[in-house]
Amino acid sequence: MELPKVLVDLVGAQESYNSVAYANCFSETAVVYDEGKMHKGRKEIENWISNANKNYKSIMKPISFEKSEDESILKAEVSGNFPGSPIVLSYRLNIVGDQIQFLKITG
Repeated sequence: MELPKVLVDLVGAQESYNSVAYANCFSETAVVYDEGKMHKGRKEIENWISNANKNYKSIMKPISFEKSEDESILKAEVSGNFPGSPIVLSYRLNIVGDQIQFLKITG
C-alpha cells in the first residue's frame, strides 16, 4: 500500500510519540475531530496528540488507504494502553498540498 508522504510522516511521528512532528503534518488552520472534541490549529493539535500519547501510548498500523476527489480514508489498527486495544479506526482526511487540513477519527 502506498501512502502519501504526509501520512508516512504522521505514522512515523506517532511511532516515536513526537507530538511536534505529528502536528507539523497539519496546516496552521487544520481541524481535528476525535472523541467528540474539536482541535483547531497546529498548537491545539500538538497539545491534543501529546496528551493522547501520555494517556494511551498508541501505535498506528495502516491497513488500507483510499483516496477520492473529496477526501482520503486511512484505516489503521491502533493498539495501546486503552480498553479494547487493538481496534481499527478510520482517519477521514483532507490533504491540501503536502499537509493535512482536516482529520476526523472514528471507530
